[in-house]
Amino acid sequence: MFEEIAIYLITIISSLLGAALLLRAWAQAVRLAPNNPFSRAVYQATNWLVLPLRRVLPGFAGIDWACIVGAWLTAVVALALAVLIRGYSPLLLLPMGLIVALLTVVKWGLNLMLWLTVLMGILSWVNPRTEAMWALQQLTAPLLNPIRRRLPATGGIDFSLLVLIILIQVALMVLARAIFALYGFQSAL
Repeated sequence: MFEEIAIYLITIISSLLGAALLLRAWAQAVRLAPNNPFSRAVYQATNWLVLPLRRVLPGFAGIDWACIVGAWLTAVVALALAVLIRGYSPLLLLPMGLIVALLTVVKWGLNLMLWLTVLMGILSWVNPRTEAMWALQQLTAPLLNPIRRRLPATGGIDFSLLVLIILIQVALMVLARAIFALYGFQSAL
């Protein structure tokens, strides 16, 4: 029982940190204003890891590599801790565990986009004029705009959110299958 609780807590903490790191990289890629409360909260939560990594990994081609590598390192550490808690050597992870950690980061990114899309849909009904809605629109626009261009006009109802949610869910299913095929079990992360 202790193992399950410890692995669950590691999963939650690593997922939140990984999602925050990916959100920071995504916010910078879409040029979300750094002075809005949403951005400031993400920056403050991740500065302790990103700022030291930036000394070694500068941004390139509009991508904040320190955030991406930080998320991957978070997945590696979480996977190693989960294996260690189960009583195995973390060295057993090499080299497949490093790939599973990369797929875990992709999974975090897909889940992040899913939750941002769902939150945007809810806010569009509840309070579409909030500052958070503006930030969510800017974050999801690169994913929703291509879908909107391909969908027929429906008289004011935006089905692009639903289409994006379905596409993300399909991608998550494919990713879970890939992790299972690579590692022999679904990642707890």
